[in-house]
Amino acid sequence: MDVLKFGFRYWKRNLGLSILTQLVSFIALGADLLLPMLTAMFIDYIIKDSAVTEDNVFSFMLNGRYGQVHTMELFWHLALLFVSLLMIKLILTYAKNVLNQKLGLRLETDLRLATFHKLMTLDSATISEYNTGELLTTVNSDTIMFKEMFCRIIPNILDSIFVLVIAVVFLASINPWLLIIPLLMMPVFAFSLMRFKKLARMNFRDIRARNSDMNLNVQENIEAVRLVRSFTNETVEKEKFDESNQKLKASYLKQVRLSASFEAAFSAIKQTAYIGSIAVSAILVMNGRIMVGYLASCASYVMKIMDYITMINNMIFQMQQQIVSGYKMMHFVECESRIPDGTEEADTTVSPHLMLKGASMKLLDKTVLKNIDLDIPYGKKVGIVGGTGSGKTTLLEAVIRIHDLTEGEILLNGKNVKDYSLESLRRQFAYVFQDVFLFSNTIDSNISYADPEAEEKAVIRAAQHAQAHTFITKLEDGYDTIVGERGLGISGGQKQRVSIARALLKDAPVLVLDDSTSALDVDTEKKLLQEIRTHFSDKTVLISAHRMSSVVDCDEILYMLDGEIAERGTFKELMALDGHFANVYRIQEAQKNEVVDFDQLAEGGEG
Repeated sequence: MDVLKFGFRYWKRNLGLSILTQLVSFIALGADLLLPMLTAMFIDYIIKDSAVTEDNVFSFMLNGRYGQVHTMELFWHLALLFVSLLMIKLILTYAKNVLNQKLGLRLETDLRLATFHKLMTLDSATISEYNTGELLTTVNSDTIMFKEMFCRIIPNILDSIFVLVIAVVFLASINPWLLIIPLLMMPVFAFSLMRFKKLARMNFRDIRARNSDMNLNVQENIEAVRLVRSFTNETVEKEKFDESNQKLKASYLKQVRLSASFEAAFSAIKQTAYIGSIAVSAILVMNGRIMVGYLASCASYVMKIMDYITMINNMIFQMQQQIVSGYKMMHFVECESRIPDGTEEADTTVSPHLMLKGASMKLLDKTVLKNIDLDIPYGKKVGIVGGTGSGKTTLLEAVIRIHDLTEGEILLNGKNVKDYSLESLRRQFAYVFQDVFLFSNTIDSNISYADPEAEEKAVIRAAQHAQAHTFITKLEDGYDTIVGERGLGISGGQKQRVSIARALLKDAPVLVLDDSTSALDVDTEKKLLQEIRTHFSDKTVLISAHRMSSVVDCDEILYMLDGEIAERGTFKELMALDGHFANVYRIQEAQKNEVVDFDQLAEGGEG
């Protein structure tokens, strides 16, 4: 089974500990299996006046070394042996549990690390195919559930097989007829197991799906709490949550009923086997085929056989849940990124020279970039403007391979960016996304994200360049202020400035600002851009914006429309062209820099 091969890949890393744990478990079980035999000896050779036969299974012990039968000497020897076996069983069982917990934690850590690493390496398009609830379930619940298969289910099955073999050997050594009832019950157990196994797996799939839906519901409402409250839609969301909760409850109740039916069926089979075995033992005692002490040991071994057969069935029943989780993990960990990693390392000693040749891209069967040609030598400042859906962000994301081109190529120092490792390529860029994200940590930690060991003065200097230092110092805890989950503790404009400071501290050769000043007032934006021009004049800067004023000082400005470069040139050249750019710029200036509808303007300009 593929899912077992996938799991063994991680289990093998702890092979030594696994083998040691299993050996300790076998020894503990062996000690436990000897106790019924000692009980039989107590009954037959100390309590009851029984004769010792040469072919008896205990004749090797009853040769005078441990004392004559029906004596206190033999009693004390057997009592000491009984206590010793009991202590061995208890100590080794404790050791097995400790070792098993250690093994489980190791395996769980490895599995969770594998899923998280895959999450970090997958491209955004692939990740978007999974909802947040599904991802949380995979990283958390599925790892815990799947490790149970290797740390509890499989070891318990091996323990059960060991006990069955030893118990059968002991029963056969007493009298082969004692095996008749267990052997007759085997097909009944197998038939019942097959009946329940399929139903169990289907139900566990349903439970997992309901849990994922629940996680997604909670996650969305945490993120949208302000939106929900502003629309006074709390009742609607409560009803949605209650519906999801009730569906999860119904799935668990179905599991409870199935488990109860399973337990009842196997309990009935087990009790039938026990009564039948006692009857067979009694007949053998009455016919003088076995001594009366063996009646007690036989009953004990038969119960162990039935218990461990039941355990095997229970483990296989529960395994269906682990298999469901394992398949989900396997499919996630083994899925291939749509952005394959390159093998070459980008030379950080050479100033990056970017070129785009015939760059075109389709996303979801829609053309988002069309035949883009662009030459960006190191130090050039490029402004990219256009309406929503014009391709600005897509163009910038293509440069750092968040998306790959479907036609054409992007060159870094004359070599296709696909040839470079993603890590070395992205080290060349400091990217500020339009959808700003701040970690639930201090402002200092967010700014120094690229360099956690950065000195305080470097953090402050970056904040000053980003026009963030003043508002940070006015906060009660200054740079030690916890911004809150996703930066909810500060305003949108403040979040943008902190994120720009984070990019400036990285000090990469290429700075990318993807509509990252939209929440700033015009004066603050002008000061920030002036700081970048003054203190980062040698770096390549790529700026996408809705405000024309953001790009007036760029060496080249691109006006994009429907994924194409409709106009290009310097600010003076575009104003002289008197096209889309000039039209939007004049309207924005007349409206005091308010953002206008590009799509409407473009349609009007073409008309």
